[in-house]
Amino acid sequence: MHLLLAPLALSFLQAAGGAPTATTELPDLTLEQSSSLRCSVAFGLVHRAQNSGEEAAAAYPVMAERGQEFFVRTTAQLMDELGASRETIMGLVMREHAALKESPERVDEVMPACLLMLDAAGL
Repeated sequence: MHLLLAPLALSFLQAAGGAPTATTELPDLTLEQSSSLRCSVAFGLVHRAQNSGEEAAAAYPVMAERGQEFFVRTTAQLMDELGASRETIMGLVMREHAALKESPERVDEVMPACLLMLDAAGL
């Protein structure tokens, strides 16, 4: 399953065309699932900002490998726990992405806790 999600992890923030249709209902997540997904998306946003050379993103550890692995593990776990399709997972990712992008400071607000989750995951 991890191999199926690797391409998704590489391009999840650029795949707006892969978002599910409006008729797709997204499942409710537990607090733990929601937090892991939020951090996965935050790591992706930081990684993209680091690749773009944004100065503020340099304050965070490099997210390329660790953040991607966290994303892959989180989405695989969500697929297993929810019995969800890739389309549903992409919908959850895009919903979280939109929520974090609503206010630019939101990523900075969640990153301290997310970095703790990343370390706790052994990554």
